Amino acid sequence: MFEFALPWIFLLLPLPWLARKLLPKSEPLTSALKVPYYQQLPNKGGSSPINRVNLALLWLLWILLLTAAARPQWYGAPISQTSSARDLLIAVDISGSMETPDMILNGNPAMRISAVKQVVGDFVARRKGDRLGLVLFGTRAYLQAPLTFDRETVHTLLREAQIGFAGQGTAIGDAIGLSVKRLTQRPADQRVVILLTDGANTAGEVTPLKAAELAKQAGVTVYTIGIGAEEMVQPGLLGSRFGARRVNPSRDLDGETLQSIAEETGGQYFRAHNPKELTEIYAELDRLEPVEQEAETYRPLKSLFVWPLGLALLIALIWAVIPLVSGWLPGKRQSEPSGIKRNGHHAGGPQFGGGRAG
Repeated sequence: MFEFALPWIFLLLPLPWLARKLLPKSEPLTSALKVPYYQQLPNKGGSSPINRVNLALLWLLWILLLTAAARPQWYGAPISQTSSARDLLIAVDISGSMETPDMILNGNPAMRISAVKQVVGDFVARRKGDRLGLVLFGTRAYLQAPLTFDRETVHTLLREAQIGFAGQGTAIGDAIGLSVKRLTQRPADQRVVILLTDGANTAGEVTPLKAAELAKQAGVTVYTIGIGAEEMVQPGLLGSRFGARRVNPSRDLDGETLQSIAEETGGQYFRAHNPKELTEIYAELDRLEPVEQEAETYRPLKSLFVWPLGLALLIALIWAVIPLVSGWLPGKRQSEPSGIKRNGHHAGGPQFGGGRAG
């Protein structure tokens, strides 16, 4: 369906004619010269062919500009689309302890944050149709990506996250509180937070259990993931086996609190000791049953203003070129009638300017 977004613009169509009729005519600023052979001069009046063409082009130019300003547009047929999706906020710990190299990726030791970026990145890529957001937290929690359908951007922002950006502490409560705040404008049955950490709450203004209580009140389901191996060999002197010892790199993980948060909000607590288990956990989370949203109807819209505007520019170019083609250059003297010499003498006639007849 074709229509103009601003049809009232066409009320300005007679504006040039009204201006010509209603505005007072300007007085000539220079003295006039009577020419006895005026009738013989070409292009002397407004009724000449060139003047009529100029007038027609100017009117056409004005109509095309008004047409472009009225914003012509074409609406396609209505399209109804039913979407099934959830709003997922992924909260990822980027505190200093996430640098611990107790993960194995491709047969080589890797930091926890590297395993998280790989596994969570694959999870993000699979959540087609969901609105995804990213919260990063350390000593402070901040929203890195608001809820969006642009999974590629969320994945990129997660991949670019660096340890220490948010401080060296772990503000689990603040991360949950910020996520709840961002989800309160969404339908209650679609609010989900997936929180991943490797430690205990050591920073922030809100305790994890208080944040879980707020999440429950807001209808937000929180799934918690504790990451980190339970055994790791620390090399000895100069990286050799001499003096090497086995340690538990996850001794600071507060699994009990993470379990309480999940139970309070109707979620689940998962424990990932290695990248394989982390992949299985996100595969399980990937099976979260989607919620069917209301059908949305939209009509494709195509703006057409460029066509009359482009044609107006072409008309303006033609109007500017006409004087050059016709020899009507600005400042050029009009051609004189036959029998009148360029020095102002008429053949066989009197000379003007004080001269005598030849």
